[in-house]
Amino acid sequence: MTKERITMTQRGYDKLLETLHFLKTTKREEISENMGRAIADGDLRESAAYDEARMQQSENEARISELEGQLERSVIIEEDSSGGAGLGAKVTVKDAKGKEHKFELVGTYEVDVLKGKISDASPIGKALAGRRAGEKVTVQLPKGTAEFEILAVDY
Repeated sequence: MTKERITMTQRGYDKLLETLHFLKTTKREEISENMGRAIADGDLRESAAYDEARMQQSENEARISELEGQLERSVIIEEDSSGGAGLGAKVTVKDAKGKEHKFELVGTYEVDVLKGKISDASPIGKALAGRRAGEKVTVQLPKGTAEFEILAVDY
């Protein structure tokens, strides 16, 4: 069984590497220190601190494994403005009410809606793909359709 490839920008890949490094070094060390303090306190059979540290260790190791898998399956997509909006593009649009919105098209594992980073596989991401400034797009959203005019595509 082949594992699904994950497309992402170089920035997204680097961020995953940074997070993985943090979890393998700093976070593991913090958890180890917490376990050491709990062990030093005595009876582990009824130690909430030790149980908490073990749970943190388990969650951290699971996250490390998840990130390693994502990095292993990653395909870095070069940012290229020649084909219009694509992975890594920062797209400025204006909605039907005249309000401007800024989106950055990123891979699925880089999404951060609060920072305007939307997946290239999302409805808006798909509608913007390959489009250029001056074009208009209609997007099917859960609450109906939305129309946007693309004001700028930057990389």
